[in-house]
Amino acid sequence: MLVLKLEANTMARKPRLNLPNVPQHIIQRGNNKQPCFFEKQDYKVYLIKLKEYAEKYNVAVHAFVLMTNHVHLLMTPSTNNGVSKLMQSLGRYYVRYFNHTYQRTGTLWEGRFKSSLIDSDNYFLTVTRYIELNPVRASMVEHPAEYPWSSYQGNALGRPIKLLTPHTCYLQLGNTKEKQQIQYQRLFNHQIPNWTIQKINEATNKEWVLGDNLFKSMIEQQTGHQTSPKPRGGDRRSEHVRKQQDQPT
Repeated sequence: MLVLKLEANTMARKPRLNLPNVPQHIIQRGNNKQPCFFEKQDYKVYLIKLKEYAEKYNVAVHAFVLMTNHVHLLMTPSTNNGVSKLMQSLGRYYVRYFNHTYQRTGTLWEGRFKSSLIDSDNYFLTVTRYIELNPVRASMVEHPAEYPWSSYQGNALGRPIKLLTPHTCYLQLGNTKEKQQIQYQRLFNHQIPNWTIQKINEATNKEWVLGDNLFKSMIEQQTGHQTSPKPRGGDRRSEHVRKQQDQPT
Protein backbone atom coordinates (compact mmCIF):
# COMPACT_ATOMS: atom_id res chain seq x y z
CA MET A 1 0.00 0.00 0.00
CA LEU A 2 2.87 2.37 0.82
CA VAL A 3 4.43 1.76 -2.60
CA LEU A 4 1.14 2.45 -4.32
CA LYS A 5 0.75 5.74 -2.44
CA LEU A 6 4.25 6.85 -3.36
CA GLU A 7 3.64 6.04 -7.01
CA ALA A 8 0.40 7.95 -6.97
CA ASN A 9 2.12 10.99 -5.46
CA THR A 10 4.86 11.01 -8.09
CA MET A 11 2.21 10.99 -10.82
CA ALA A 12 0.13 13.79 -9.30
CA ARG A 13 -0.46 16.69 -11.64
CA LYS A 14 0.79 20.13 -10.73
CA PRO A 15 -2.25 22.34 -10.05
CA ARG A 16 -3.15 24.56 -12.98
CA LEU A 17 -2.78 28.27 -12.26
CA ASN A 18 -5.94 30.19 -13.11
CA LEU A 19 -6.79 33.76 -12.18
CA PRO A 20 -9.46 36.07 -13.56
CA ASN A 21 -8.24 39.00 -15.66
CA VAL A 22 -4.74 37.55 -16.06
CA PRO A 23 -3.77 36.52 -19.62
CA GLN A 24 -2.90 32.88 -20.32
CA HIS A 25 -0.79 31.44 -23.11
CA ILE A 26 -2.29 28.12 -24.18
CA ILE A 27 -0.75 25.32 -26.23
CA GLN A 28 -2.69 22.24 -27.31
CA ARG A 29 -0.95 19.61 -29.44
CA GLY A 30 -2.13 16.75 -31.56
CA ASN A 31 -1.53 13.30 -30.12
CA ASN A 32 1.85 11.93 -31.25
CA LYS A 33 2.29 15.12 -33.29
CA GLN A 34 -0.45 14.03 -35.68
CA PRO A 35 -2.23 16.67 -37.76
CA CYS A 36 -5.27 18.39 -36.29
CA PHE A 37 -6.16 20.30 -39.46
CA PHE A 38 -6.25 19.10 -43.07
CA GLU A 39 -8.64 21.33 -45.00
CA LYS A 40 -9.67 25.00 -44.81
CA GLN A 41 -12.98 23.92 -43.33
CA ASP A 42 -11.19 22.39 -40.33
CA TYR A 43 -9.54 25.70 -39.45
CA LYS A 44 -12.81 27.57 -39.94
CA VAL A 45 -14.77 25.18 -37.70
CA TYR A 46 -12.17 25.47 -34.93
CA LEU A 47 -12.22 29.28 -35.02
CA ILE A 48 -16.02 29.46 -35.16
CA LYS A 49 -16.35 27.24 -32.09
CA LEU A 50 -13.51 29.07 -30.33
CA LYS A 51 -15.49 32.29 -30.70
CA GLU A 52 -18.69 30.61 -29.53
CA TYR A 53 -17.17 29.15 -26.37
CA ALA A 54 -15.14 32.28 -25.65
CA GLU A 55 -18.38 34.24 -25.55
CA LYS A 56 -20.14 31.55 -23.51
CA TYR A 57 -17.46 31.46 -20.82
CA ASN A 58 -16.52 35.17 -20.90
CA VAL A 59 -12.98 34.71 -22.19
CA ALA A 60 -11.27 37.38 -24.32
CA VAL A 61 -9.13 36.02 -27.17
CA HIS A 62 -6.21 38.30 -28.07
CA ALA A 63 -3.98 36.19 -30.30
CA PHE A 64 -3.96 32.78 -31.94
CA VAL A 65 -2.27 30.62 -34.52
CA LEU A 66 -3.53 27.31 -35.84
CA MET A 67 -0.59 25.18 -36.94
CA THR A 68 -0.94 21.84 -38.69
CA ASN A 69 -0.57 19.77 -35.52
CA HIS A 70 -1.02 22.22 -32.65
CA VAL A 71 -2.56 25.54 -31.64
CA HIS A 72 -1.41 28.57 -29.65
CA LEU A 73 -3.91 30.88 -27.95
CA LEU A 74 -3.51 34.00 -25.81
CA MET A 75 -6.64 34.63 -23.77
CA THR A 76 -7.86 36.45 -20.68
CA PRO A 77 -10.67 34.89 -18.63
CA SER A 78 -13.05 36.88 -16.45
CA THR A 79 -13.46 33.91 -14.06
CA ASN A 80 -11.13 31.39 -12.45
CA ASN A 81 -12.21 28.46 -14.61
CA GLY A 82 -13.18 30.23 -17.82
CA VAL A 83 -10.20 29.04 -19.87
CA SER A 84 -10.51 25.45 -18.65
CA LYS A 85 -14.22 25.32 -19.53
CA LEU A 86 -13.57 26.87 -22.93
CA MET A 87 -10.77 24.44 -23.80
CA GLN A 88 -12.70 21.40 -22.59
CA SER A 89 -15.80 22.31 -24.60
CA LEU A 90 -13.82 23.30 -27.69
CA GLY A 91 -11.60 20.22 -27.52
CA ARG A 92 -14.50 17.80 -27.20
CA TYR A 93 -16.50 19.42 -29.98
CA TYR A 94 -13.58 19.52 -32.37
CA VAL A 95 -12.66 15.87 -31.74
CA ARG A 96 -16.22 14.82 -32.58
CA TYR A 97 -16.17 16.97 -35.71
CA PHE A 98 -12.72 15.71 -36.77
CA ASN A 99 -13.51 12.03 -36.18
CA HIS A 100 -16.81 12.29 -38.04
CA THR A 101 -15.28 14.19 -40.95
CA TYR A 102 -12.35 11.84 -41.43
CA GLN A 103 -14.08 8.63 -40.35
CA ARG A 104 -11.73 7.92 -37.48
CA THR A 105 -12.03 7.09 -33.79
CA GLY A 106 -10.05 7.75 -30.65
CA THR A 107 -8.24 10.71 -29.20
CA LEU A 108 -6.93 13.67 -31.15
CA TRP A 109 -5.22 15.81 -28.50
CA GLU A 110 -2.05 15.03 -26.56
CA GLY A 111 -3.36 14.94 -22.99
CA ARG A 112 -4.46 18.16 -21.33
CA PHE A 113 -3.55 21.52 -22.78
CA LYS A 114 -0.54 23.45 -21.47
CA SER A 115 -0.94 26.94 -20.02
CA SER A 116 1.08 29.76 -18.52
CA LEU A 117 0.01 32.98 -16.81
CA ILE A 118 1.48 36.03 -18.54
CA ASP A 119 2.82 39.23 -17.00
CA SER A 120 1.10 41.80 -19.23
CA ASP A 121 3.41 44.70 -18.37
CA ASN A 122 6.54 42.87 -19.49
CA TYR A 123 5.56 40.04 -21.82
CA PHE A 124 2.13 40.44 -23.39
CA LEU A 125 3.16 41.88 -26.75
CA THR A 126 6.19 39.59 -26.86
CA VAL A 127 3.96 36.53 -26.48
CA THR A 128 1.60 37.76 -29.20
CA ARG A 129 4.58 38.08 -31.55
CA TYR A 130 5.88 34.69 -30.45
CA ILE A 131 2.49 33.15 -31.30
CA GLU A 132 2.06 34.85 -34.65
CA LEU A 133 5.66 34.11 -35.69
CA ASN A 134 5.20 30.35 -35.28
CA PRO A 135 4.68 29.76 -39.03
CA VAL A 136 7.88 31.72 -39.74
CA ARG A 137 9.93 29.71 -37.23
CA ALA A 138 8.48 26.54 -38.78
CA SER A 139 9.67 27.75 -42.22
CA MET A 140 6.12 27.62 -43.57
CA VAL A 141 6.19 31.28 -44.62
CA GLU A 142 8.73 34.09 -44.71
CA HIS A 143 6.48 36.66 -43.03
CA PRO A 144 3.51 36.23 -40.67
CA ALA A 145 1.28 38.20 -43.07
CA GLU A 146 1.50 35.27 -45.49
CA TYR A 147 -0.09 32.82 -43.04
CA PRO A 148 -3.91 32.92 -43.11
CA TRP A 149 -4.68 31.14 -39.83
CA SER A 150 -3.32 33.55 -37.23
CA SER A 151 -4.39 36.71 -35.46
CA TYR A 152 -1.70 38.69 -37.32
CA GLN A 153 -4.31 39.19 -40.02
CA GLY A 154 -6.39 41.19 -37.54
CA ASN A 155 -3.82 42.69 -35.16
CA ALA A 156 -1.46 43.96 -37.86
CA LEU A 157 -3.45 44.12 -41.08
CA GLY A 158 -6.85 45.19 -39.85
CA ARG A 159 -8.75 42.21 -41.24
CA PRO A 160 -12.11 41.99 -39.40
CA ILE A 161 -11.87 39.03 -37.00
CA LYS A 162 -14.83 39.09 -34.63
CA LEU A 163 -13.13 36.48 -32.48
CA LEU A 164 -10.44 38.94 -31.33
CA THR A 165 -10.69 41.29 -28.36
CA PRO A 166 -7.90 43.90 -28.17
CA HIS A 167 -5.97 43.85 -24.90
CA THR A 168 -5.04 47.08 -23.12
CA CYS A 169 -1.40 46.58 -24.14
CA TYR A 170 -2.45 46.56 -27.78
CA LEU A 171 -4.78 49.54 -27.46
CA GLN A 172 -1.98 51.61 -25.93
CA LEU A 173 -0.01 51.33 -29.18
CA GLY A 174 -2.05 54.20 -30.66
CA ASN A 175 -5.20 56.26 -30.36
CA THR A 176 -6.70 54.96 -33.61
CA LYS A 177 -6.98 51.48 -35.13
CA GLU A 178 -4.67 52.51 -37.97
CA LYS A 179 -1.95 53.72 -35.59
CA GLN A 180 -2.28 50.58 -33.47
CA GLN A 181 -1.82 48.38 -36.53
CA ILE A 182 1.19 50.36 -37.77
CA GLN A 183 2.91 50.26 -34.39
CA TYR A 184 2.11 46.58 -34.06
CA GLN A 185 3.66 45.86 -37.46
CA ARG A 186 6.81 47.70 -36.37
CA LEU A 187 7.22 45.34 -33.43
CA PHE A 188 7.95 42.59 -35.94
CA ASN A 189 10.97 44.47 -37.25
CA HIS A 190 12.84 43.25 -34.18
CA GLN A 191 13.65 39.63 -33.53
CA ILE A 192 12.61 38.01 -30.27
CA PRO A 193 15.82 37.07 -28.39
CA ASN A 194 16.49 33.34 -28.19
CA TRP A 195 16.52 33.51 -24.39
CA THR A 196 13.04 34.98 -24.45
CA ILE A 197 11.76 32.27 -26.79
CA GLN A 198 13.27 29.68 -24.47
CA LYS A 199 11.59 31.28 -21.44
CA ILE A 200 8.22 31.32 -23.17
CA ASN A 201 8.59 27.68 -24.20
CA GLU A 202 9.65 26.56 -20.74
CA ALA A 203 6.98 28.56 -18.93
CA THR A 204 4.19 27.16 -21.09
CA ASN A 205 5.36 23.56 -21.48
CA LYS A 206 6.13 23.25 -17.76
CA GLU A 207 3.14 25.40 -16.79
CA TRP A 208 5.07 28.03 -14.84
CA VAL A 209 4.38 31.77 -14.76
CA LEU A 210 6.01 34.07 -17.30
CA GLY A 211 6.86 37.36 -15.61
CA ASP A 212 9.16 39.26 -13.29
CA ASN A 213 9.64 38.43 -9.61
CA LEU A 214 7.03 40.95 -8.45
CA PHE A 215 4.41 39.44 -10.74
CA LYS A 216 5.28 35.90 -9.67
CA SER A 217 5.10 36.90 -6.01
CA MET A 218 1.65 38.38 -6.58
CA ILE A 219 0.46 35.19 -8.26
CA GLU A 220 1.86 33.03 -5.46
CA GLN A 221 0.08 35.13 -2.85
CA GLN A 222 -3.23 34.84 -4.68
CA THR A 223 -3.03 31.15 -5.55
CA GLY A 224 -0.86 29.69 -2.81
CA HIS A 225 1.14 27.77 -5.41
CA GLN A 226 4.74 27.95 -6.59
CA THR A 227 5.08 29.86 -9.86
CA SER A 228 8.58 28.88 -11.02
CA PRO A 229 11.19 26.20 -10.34
CA LYS A 230 13.51 26.94 -7.46
CA PRO A 231 17.16 27.57 -8.45
CA ARG A 232 19.49 24.73 -7.49
CA GLY A 233 23.23 25.14 -7.10
CA GLY A 234 24.82 26.42 -10.30
CA ASP A 235 21.44 27.42 -11.68
CA ARG A 236 21.62 30.67 -9.72
CA ARG A 237 24.53 31.99 -11.76
CA SER A 238 23.02 30.92 -15.08
CA GLU A 239 19.75 32.61 -14.10
CA HIS A 240 21.64 35.83 -13.36
CA VAL A 241 23.37 35.70 -16.75
CA ARG A 242 20.07 34.94 -18.47
CA LYS A 243 18.42 37.99 -16.91
CA GLN A 244 21.27 40.17 -18.14
CA GLN A 245 20.98 38.84 -21.69
CA ASP A 246 17.25 38.55 -21.93
CA GLN A 247 15.38 41.76 -21.28
CA PRO A 248 11.65 41.71 -22.18
CA THR A 249 10.87 43.22 -25.58
